[in-house]
Amino acid sequence: MVAPMREELVREGFEQLLTPAQVDAALQRPGTTLLVVNSVCGCAAAGARPGVTEALHSQNLRFDHLVTVFAGMEKEATAQAREYFEGAMPTSPQAAIFKDGQLVHLMQRPDFLGHSPEEIAATLTAAYRQTVAAS
Repeated sequence: MVAPMREELVREGFEQLLTPAQVDAALQRPGTTLLVVNSVCGCAAAGARPGVTEALHSQNLRFDHLVTVFAGMEKEATAQAREYFEGAMPTSPQAAIFKDGQLVHLMQRPDFLGHSPEEIAATLTAAYRQTVAAS
């Protein structure tokens, strides 16, 4: 059932993280990383995945690493990823920008719910410009 939802991000170059060890290795790499906590929820389908894809394509955002975990599927990997979110409540979906292993921006469910893919792309683009491109 979730295969098409996974494939939507994998097609865009996202690496699936299936274990806590993979999460730690991925998020501790140098450079910039975009992590998407994928989900079966409607706001992931209607907003998060299309919005992230829109930002990567139309705004030409360039991350060194694109990674994803799937909430509700790889529970341990998702829990490990959320350990890097510095006390933020776990929501689905989420999108996090890391720079050299440090969280610099986190989008939570309210940033996706009720927002169009274009609005989500604009939010992600603004965060990218403020945290990644500014340095």
